[in-house]
Amino acid sequence: MNEMCKDVPAVDGDGVNAASFPADKVSRQSGGGQKPAVYGSYRPLRKITPLDLQQMYEIFCHYYHNTSLDLFLRDLSKKQGLFLIRRRSDQRIVGFSTLAVLTLRDGRRTVRGVFSGDTIIEREYWGSRALQTQFFLRMLWLRVRYPFTPLFWLLISKGYKTYLLLANNFFRFYPNPAGDDPRHQSLVEQYCEHMFPGSYDPQRRLLDFGDDYQRLRENVADITDDMRERFPRIAFFETRNPSWRQGTELPCLGQLGYSDLLRYLFRFVAKQWRASEGRSVATPAAGRGAR
Repeated sequence: MNEMCKDVPAVDGDGVNAASFPADKVSRQSGGGQKPAVYGSYRPLRKITPLDLQQMYEIFCHYYHNTSLDLFLRDLSKKQGLFLIRRRSDQRIVGFSTLAVLTLRDGRRTVRGVFSGDTIIEREYWGSRALQTQFFLRMLWLRVRYPFTPLFWLLISKGYKTYLLLANNFFRFYPNPAGDDPRHQSLVEQYCEHMFPGSYDPQRRLLDFGDDYQRLRENVADITDDMRERFPRIAFFETRNPSWRQGTELPCLGQLGYSDLLRYLFRFVAKQWRASEGRSVATPAAGRGAR
């Protein structure tokens, strides 16, 4: 293992892809209270600085076994850009997600696939919607740039939180507890062979990179019996990727048409409105109590 990882302690709890939970649930799970302000931005790979790389790799080491700086940089070099989540007080990176845009074929049609690689948010910043906002804006930009080309989000998931990020935010997605679309499955197989030749197992429908592949640390994104009972999509994820603890990846896809964008925008605005209404109701009550 690379020297930089030796002194990085494991993280208790579940710190990967926290944006997949609703903000209120994340706040309660992480102890509530006021969180430090953060903001998100998209950066092309060529504009990433050495300090950015150091901070991202330190976060990466907290959550993954079997990684090294060489492996991290080699994987990053295949991407075109990143979403960075920074703390406003000192501009330090506290989360990131990598991104690449692919051209695929769906029968006779050309389609665009936006592939998300490693996505990590530090535990302290669970509940922030900065990453989701930046992702939505980027997808909207691509939708406008390629107005007549079908657009898909492509991702691979070794933990349930990444899968929930897809299933909780997309209306048409694969794999789907309600049943899989054969066209979606075909596109998934295509991008797996393009990006990870020789690693896709068509029988299990999983990516298997071998025993030395990076995997989540112990107690990170673990699945309990209570979670299996209460959250059907988490149970479904484990059914489709039963060997996730060994680092196998579940390839996924979400379709993003104009109707999906409108539905997503409506839902996002509705959530923001409900949150603002809750704050406006709570403020007068707090004032009366202080008198």
